[in-house]
Amino acid sequence: MTAILILVLALSVVIGLSLGVLGGGGSILTVPILVYVAGFEAKDAIAASLFVVGVTSAVSVLSHARGGRVMWRTGLIFGAAGMVGAFVGGLLGGHIPGQILLIAFAIMMVATSVAMLRGRKKKKNDGAPPVRHELPLGRVLLDGAVVGLVTGLVGAGGGFLVVPALALLGGLPMSVAVGTSLVVIAMKSFAGLAGYLTTVQLDWGIILGVTAAAIVGTLAGSKLAGRIPEAALRKAFGWFVLAMGTFVLIQQAPADLRWLIAAGVAALTAGTAGICWFLISSCPLRNRVGRRNSVPSPA
Repeated sequence: MTAILILVLALSVVIGLSLGVLGGGGSILTVPILVYVAGFEAKDAIAASLFVVGVTSAVSVLSHARGGRVMWRTGLIFGAAGMVGAFVGGLLGGHIPGQILLIAFAIMMVATSVAMLRGRKKKKNDGAPPVRHELPLGRVLLDGAVVGLVTGLVGAGGGFLVVPALALLGGLPMSVAVGTSLVVIAMKSFAGLAGYLTTVQLDWGIILGVTAAAIVGTLAGSKLAGRIPEAALRKAFGWFVLAMGTFVLIQQAPADLRWLIAAGVAALTAGTAGICWFLISSCPLRNRVGRRNSVPSPA
């Protein structure tokens, strides 16, 4: 067993941890690992990630279901609509240049991270925590088809689009959105893989090894999912996706533009933090400091 293969398998455990804890992030990790570490071509990595994430999600959902964190009706309907879109996306993705697919992959990750970090807009009755309830049929079908198309096309967009759709748009608690997303991810991943297998050939030996390692990680991650505060989970997910999206985008950019992109992302992050601090009264950064300062000192 070579050092590269050992590294790939070790990183694959993190894929499972991400899926088990966050209900997503599997493809975000799988595609870069297979492209930049294992040496796969972009299209092969995207197709392989669909298999790895599909199997791993199917295993992980069992632990979430035992913990009561799965909305089965919403998940199955969302997944069925997503399978149609994912199969079509997989067919289309086989005919698009790999670099374009990876750039699209990175841009979607950055956009989704911003949505997760912003969170849901507060409603008048938003003082109460989100309530678990099945989502309207039409909304589930529409969101499922759109997210499925994206998943099948670029091999990503499983959890990091399904979780926001369920938590931000649907109003489900984050832990329930995570568990339900795994049902959707498994269904859509296999449909997208079927579309890609019409145009690519895969190295099943490495893929099965990566899948086994990811399953080990997801069994550990699913035990942690219900114990992490919802706000912390959402923000960690957002920063994680932003970091990985920036990395992939820099890797796909021309060599002379990579430092410029990295500096631009750093400047944008710093600028956003500055605007939040000085111009937004409800800025979490300022409120956190304010809460520490407001604690009365002992007499």
